[in-house]
Amino acid sequence: MMTSPTASPRRLLLTYYGATVLFLLLDVLFGLNVRIAFFEASIPFRAGYYAICFVCLTLMLWRPRWTAIIAAFESLVALVALIVSFGTRAILISDAMLEGHEGVIGMPEIINFLMSSGIAYVAWTRGMQEFRQRLI
Repeated sequence: MMTSPTASPRRLLLTYYGATVLFLLLDVLFGLNVRIAFFEASIPFRAGYYAICFVCLTLMLWRPRWTAIIAAFESLVALVALIVSFGTRAILISDAMLEGHEGVIGMPEIINFLMSSGIAYVAWTRGMQEFRQRLI
């Protein structure tokens, strides 16, 4: 059986968005927020963003051709939110930071940044492969 060159990246993207259930459970049960670290202080915003991730997965399953676009858009939104979150913490130093109780960037943010940038890369390369195939 022969698979298309874009099947593996699509499977990875679907797995990542399907793993939102696991990320949600880690967040709710163990307080480990590595998927939506930019909304660390706001439970309603985190819940809303988890819902958006589930909508992304549903759209990817409903319209497989949209997978790369959806993943690229969502992961870039997450990257921008992480960068803004990092930047505001670095610029606006709080008393907790000065007293050593809180760092500028923690491990959950770093993990979230690596995951989001990796997914953005996979989505971009998959999208470019699809674009090249359409040109041929």
